[in-house]
Amino acid sequence: MQWISYKEKVKEFSERIVAAQRPIRILNTVKMPSEIVQAFVKSGYKAVPEVTKDAFSAFSDFDLDSKAAEFAELRKDISRTLGKKDETGLLLIEMIEQYQDVLELIRMRGTQAFGQISRRLYGSPKDTFKSDHNTIFEMAKLLYSILSGIKNTLEVPDAVKSLSSTEAVEALKERFDHYFGDGVVEVMISDGVVADASAGGDRVKLRADARFSQRDVRMLEAHEGWVHVGTTMNGRAQPVAKWLSVGPPRCTSTQEGLAVLMEIFSFRTSVRRAQRINDRIISIAKAEEGANVVDIFEYFRTEGYEEDECLANTLRVFRGCPMSGGTAFTKDISYCRGFVENYNFMRAAIKANKPFLIPFLFAGKVHVDDIPLLYRLHKEGLVTPPKYLPAQFSDINGVAVWMSFSSFFNKVDLRRVQNHYNKMFRKHL
Repeated sequence: MQWISYKEKVKEFSERIVAAQRPIRILNTVKMPSEIVQAFVKSGYKAVPEVTKDAFSAFSDFDLDSKAAEFAELRKDISRTLGKKDETGLLLIEMIEQYQDVLELIRMRGTQAFGQISRRLYGSPKDTFKSDHNTIFEMAKLLYSILSGIKNTLEVPDAVKSLSSTEAVEALKERFDHYFGDGVVEVMISDGVVADASAGGDRVKLRADARFSQRDVRMLEAHEGWVHVGTTMNGRAQPVAKWLSVGPPRCTSTQEGLAVLMEIFSFRTSVRRAQRINDRIISIAKAEEGANVVDIFEYFRTEGYEEDECLANTLRVFRGCPMSGGTAFTKDISYCRGFVENYNFMRAAIKANKPFLIPFLFAGKVHVDDIPLLYRLHKEGLVTPPKYLPAQFSDINGVAVWMSFSSFFNKVDLRRVQNHYNKMFRKHL
C-alpha cells in the first residue's frame, strides 16, 4: 500500500464528508407542505392543521438508511486511521455524528420527536450561553423590553422598498463583483426561496415577488455575501481542510451570529430587524411551552407585523413540526446566540493578547470553539487563512480597540449610570 501523509489522510476524509453530506438540504426537507399551509390560510389563521409524519413522505432525494450506513462507515474509518484521540479526527467525527442526527431529524418530521432532535442540533431558548448562567430566553426578554421602547423613536433611512427583485439583483451583483471579483458570485431570482433572500455556495437567490430597499441591499451584501458566501468560498479554497466548505448544524450559531455581527459592525441593521430576530426566539420558546400555530400567528400579529410576515415567521417556527404546540424547529435562536458567543470569543481573544485568532472566524464554516484548533492546524500547514475577509477583520485594529473598551463595560454599574441619566431625561425631556 502506498504510504500517505497525515495531511493527505485528513484531506481524503474531508472530501468524503463533503461528498456524503451533499444531497442533504435541511431547510428544503423540513419545509411545510403547501397543502397544510393553504389549509391554515383558508381557515383565516384560526384552525390548527393536522401535521403527521405522512405529510412529509414525498421526500425521496436519497435513501436515509443508505446514507446513515455511509456516515457510520466513514466514522469508523476516521477513528481507525487517525486514532481515537486525534483532535482533527475528533472534530470530523463530531461533524459526522451531527449529520447522523440530521438524518434522524428528517426521519422524524411531523412528530414530537422532531423538536427533541432539533434542540440537540440547534439548542433551545432555555439553554445558557457558554460558561454563563444567563439563558437565551432571558436575553430575548431583555431585548424585547428595550427594542419595544425605542422602535417608534427612530427613523430608518433608505428603508422604502422601492426596488423590485430584478433591480435588487443588479445592485447586489455590482457589490459582489467589487468584493469577490467579476462574476465570482452569482445573484439570481428564484421562486423557490421562502425568505426574501438565501445564500448557498457561490450563489445568492432573491425571492421573485419580494421588494427591497437600498438598506436591504446593503444588509444582504454583509449578511449573505461577506459571511455566508464568503465563508463558503474560503472553505472551498482550503487545500486540505475541505470540511470547512460545509456547515453542519453545530456551525449554524457561529455563522448566523457572525452575519448579524457584520450587519451591526457595518451599521446596516435596524431596530426593526433586531426585533424580528428576537421575536423568533420568543415565539420558539412559546411553541416549546405548548403554544400552537394559531397562538404564534397571533403573537406576531399583535406585535405589529403584516399578515404575510406573520405567516412567514410562524411557518419558520413550525418547520418539520406538528403545529399543535409543544415542539419547534429551533434553528432561529442561532442569530442571537451566535452573536453573543462570537462577541464573547473576540473579547476573550483580545484580552488574552491573541487578536490573530479572530480572522479565522471567516476561514470557512466553523464553530467558534474550533478557532484555537484551526489556528494550530494553520501553523502546521493544514488550514489556510481566509481569502475573503471584510475590512473590519482584515485590519483588526478597530475591532481590538472596540473589544478592549468592551472588556471594561462589565465593571460599570449600569443601574447607577441609568439612574443618573434618567434624572436628566426627566428634567429636560
